[in-house]
Amino acid sequence: MRMAQENPTWGHRRIQGELARLGYNIAASPVWEILHASGIDPAPRRAGPTWRQFLTAQAHAIIACDFLVVETVLLRRLYVLVFIEHGTRRLHLAGVTAHPTGAWTVQQARNLVMDLDDRIAGLRFLIHDRDPLFTSAFRKVFTAEGLRDITTMSRTPRMNAICERVIGTLRRELQDRILILNEHHLALVLQEYLIHYNGHRPHQSRHQRPPDAMMQPFHDATDPNDLRSIRRRPVATGTINEYHHVA
Repeated sequence: MRMAQENPTWGHRRIQGELARLGYNIAASPVWEILHASGIDPAPRRAGPTWRQFLTAQAHAIIACDFLVVETVLLRRLYVLVFIEHGTRRLHLAGVTAHPTGAWTVQQARNLVMDLDDRIAGLRFLIHDRDPLFTSAFRKVFTAEGLRDITTMSRTPRMNAICERVIGTLRRELQDRILILNEHHLALVLQEYLIHYNGHRPHQSRHQRPPDAMMQPFHDATDPNDLRSIRRRPVATGTINEYHHVA
């Protein structure tokens, strides 16, 4: 039963073969009977991998997007189109506007494709919710590059969990700590934060490495006295601290 649950595409004969390899000489028919008695359908009718299994297996090929909503001190609402690559956790802040439209969203998608350049060839899936701003023209920008468009189900934020998580991070580390004056101010703050996020901020899923870790290797602090060389550097208008060794 466990093999069938962990391998949805395996039929009773494939499971029999794996058991034989492990030294259990059992015919195919008893395997089928056990699966049938347990209510497990034949492989073609069985459910595929879970959503979590799919995201884990395809992380390197997934990019996801959503909107961050920001209220200014003058109670004006601004919208930020956020993209994040699952595999590297690299963040892209596509644009800021007070009046998002389908045409604006399409243009930001085109700009992102240009910025990704050759890297977009390694992506296969785009995940987003059912926001009407993600129009058919928006989706075509990515499908034309060979990506498959995946729309999440209604009221199911977990289907876009990584993007939801980074939006929560933006709220906690920026939105809740900085009074935003206007669109220009927000764009400047986000650009500075983007440099911090991609170049310095550690990520557990990447063994505490930032998204651009290959361009910024960790310092090898083998000497305990090396701690004296650590210096603090405030970023994002002083709300976040980075720590570096003095060169």
